[in-house]
Amino acid sequence: MLRYTLRRLALAVPTLLAIALVVFTLLELAPGDPMAQVPLSVSDAVRDEMRAALGLGAPAPLRFALWLQQLLWVEPRVALDALFGTDLAQGAPRILSWQSRAPVMSIVAERLPQTLWVVGLAYLVGVLLALPIGIWSAYRQYSMLDHLGTGVAMLGYAVPPFFSGLLLILVFTVGLGWFPSVYDTTHRVTDWSSFFTQVWQMTLPVAVLSLQTTALMARYLRAAMLDEMGAPYVRAARARGLREVTVVTAHAARNALVPVITIAALALPQVFGGAIITEQIFRVNGIGQLLITALQAADWPVVRTVTFLLAVLIVVFNILADVIHGWLDPRVRYE
Repeated sequence: MLRYTLRRLALAVPTLLAIALVVFTLLELAPGDPMAQVPLSVSDAVRDEMRAALGLGAPAPLRFALWLQQLLWVEPRVALDALFGTDLAQGAPRILSWQSRAPVMSIVAERLPQTLWVVGLAYLVGVLLALPIGIWSAYRQYSMLDHLGTGVAMLGYAVPPFFSGLLLILVFTVGLGWFPSVYDTTHRVTDWSSFFTQVWQMTLPVAVLSLQTTALMARYLRAAMLDEMGAPYVRAARARGLREVTVVTAHAARNALVPVITIAALALPQVFGGAIITEQIFRVNGIGQLLITALQAADWPVVRTVTFLLAVLIVVFNILADVIHGWLDPRVRYE
């Protein structure tokens, strides 16, 4: 297992480098000019100086190499300096946003807590809802609750976040007036009252993001439970006189969760992807809204960096899913 993990981590390096090259090349070919928002009264000479200041005058291969150097070498040292008070990256050039001229990773660090609040809670809610729905749907196959859970799961997986978000706003904000439609990013949790206010304003975006997670995991868990419920060891457990709740939870559900945990690990990057649209709908000042704003302003350093970080997240969780599967299931051997 250790050799397999190290080999996967080694193979992830060229994979991420190829992803970085594709992202950089696509943004180089994309329409959009960072000088488009500069007033027309600015002369061409000043525009050329501004382009040179942004590094646009250098050849594309050189800019790609400098971007990788700053992203993979300088920024990790900046993070170590912030954590341990060292000066490893003192005076080193950093990736700067074309809009604000601030370091991109500093902007990401400011926006990340808002995204983690929403995405983390949505993922937790989605998993906690999927477990009982999937287990009970398999145990009571073809019952009314099974049909209801299957229908809701299929609907939740088929409906995109931008539609479900607008629908929830229409029903619970415009119609009933229960929840706010705009997320207050400036709100700070200092006591129980402010904590409940935070949960209250997170209800709609968390509901939108957790819907697909619940639907995906519930369907996989139901299918895995149906396979396990008909296995010989389940019939043997019942023949020994074990209680039905023990047979279902301690035997069938325990083995059915092995492939589902792999799906759960792969579902987290999908929640981050859904957060890009959801944050725009509910005005959550997180990573998703940062990416959309940067795309609209042709701020390619921000777009490149955020996109690459999402790719790193997907690759890491793919490796983590394979490792967890092999650790939980002794039948799996990675030679």
